[in-house]
Amino acid sequence: MRSYVSALALTLALGGTAPAWAQVDYLTIATSKTSTTEKEMNEAAADGFRFAGVMGGETSFGGSEVVTVMHRTPDAEAGRYAYRLLATSRTSTMQKELQAAGDAGYEYKGQTVYNSLFGGREVVVILERDRAAGDRPAHEYLLLATSKTSTLQKELKEAGAAGYEFVGLTVGQTAMGGSEIVAILRRVRS
Repeated sequence: MRSYVSALALTLALGGTAPAWAQVDYLTIATSKTSTTEKEMNEAAADGFRFAGVMGGETSFGGSEVVTVMHRTPDAEAGRYAYRLLATSRTSTMQKELQAAGDAGYEYKGQTVYNSLFGGREVVVILERDRAAGDRPAHEYLLLATSKTSTLQKELKEAGAAGYEFVGLTVGQTAMGGSEIVAILRRVRS
């Protein structure tokens, strides 16, 4: 990594332009309402930005917020990606919403736990759909929620044996059941 940073510093110091790999534009979206986050993510995607990461928590000035980082490279295609944000405090609701999004061609990208203004502690899941992708496999999603790591281990083994791949995990206080581990898995639907 150091050689890349040095090459970039040298290029810029000599008055040249940065190489294509260094030309990344970032956008930070910080909101206290999950519906606003989804709207702003899709507006950014229309300008060529793509999801990079998400975290929920207390920020210095904004209070409890969902903070999302998006990035855009010089070769980005405006409007190629669409986003759906799911937020709920109930395991059964999240399972249904995840599957509906999967059926609509959205794929899991990230998750966090967030203290919303109206819903209390919620699990937030970000999904992305590539509008340019042709036929893509449909995914079946599985949400595991437990307060014990030993239970999670057992359920993960069973899900793995059934062909599910692990895609994400949050740990924290949720309204789903107090202090919980929430794991999301998926498999290609046959």
